Amino acid sequence: MTEGLPMAFPAEGLPARVRIHEVGPRDGLQNEQAVVPVEVKAEFVRRLADAGLRTIEATSFVHPRWVPQLADAERLFPSVADLADRAGDAAVRLPVLVPNERGLDRALALGAREIAVFGSATESFAKANLNRTVDEALAMFEPVVARAKEAGAGVRGYLSMCFGDPWEGPVPVDQVVGVCRRLLDLGCDELSLGDTIGVATPGHVTALLTALNEAGVPTDRLAVHFHDTYGQALANTLAALRHGVTTVDSSAGGLGGCPYAKSATGNLATEDLVWMLHGLGIDTGVDLDRLTATSVWMADRLGRPSPSRTVRALAPRIATASQDSLDSHKEQ
Repeated sequence: MTEGLPMAFPAEGLPARVRIHEVGPRDGLQNEQAVVPVEVKAEFVRRLADAGLRTIEATSFVHPRWVPQLADAERLFPSVADLADRAGDAAVRLPVLVPNERGLDRALALGAREIAVFGSATESFAKANLNRTVDEALAMFEPVVARAKEAGAGVRGYLSMCFGDPWEGPVPVDQVVGVCRRLLDLGCDELSLGDTIGVATPGHVTALLTALNEAGVPTDRLAVHFHDTYGQALANTLAALRHGVTTVDSSAGGLGGCPYAKSATGNLATEDLVWMLHGLGIDTGVDLDRLTATSVWMADRLGRPSPSRTVRALAPRIATASQDSLDSHKEQ
């Protein structure tokens, strides 16, 4: 076994490569009680890029009143935008969340090339998160998606509460499929299926993906976004991979939750995901040691340990290696 990596045992029926959609700088930090300085956020994004992540959701252009933790979007995005201009495979995609046309204007003015809208499969969460019904939210997104496409920007549609809702309970599969179909019809290039409160199980994941395919939604237009409330995030991810999904959302160090759904715990930790994928022989392009060191660095700035099991397991060895390297440098 290579130090810091699991032994690889490829399994049949799984993709050769998975694209990790890193959401820590946006979905992770928006749920922190304290506002992280913009310089720290920019360094976080750069460290994630240097660890090999090539899709990093940088920030959100929402009104500061709603998400004060991301009120510095106009300062942050220009400070990392050069990552998207790197040559070849080193280029980093930097999608940003926009809630409405005003948010889109702000994002496009700064040169954003990919945007995301954030919808709900349930009426209760649509009201809590957007203060609108599902229909009203989709009507609000229609000009956003159309104008983004006209500007040449890629569009991702997030759909929350795809498996369960804290107010409504289990969410019917056909209800989720219907909203997904409408988001695609608006022009979204990709849909991210969110298990916002972490209640999904592998069988439920397979059933939803199958129903989406039967409704004409191709698997290559889908991503999955799991929370680890009941410890099912990796099992659910594996079920999605077996179905053919090749884009998985995760958050470095397991940062995040949801400010409008108090029962939502942290996102699937990117390190835990990478450990599993590397063990299955699936290419991610991610340097796990560098990624772990980045999450340890961010945890120090947040003043609390990372909830990621992989970070906790690897951190002591990485700290020792860093100290050895420092000592060696001093001796030279």
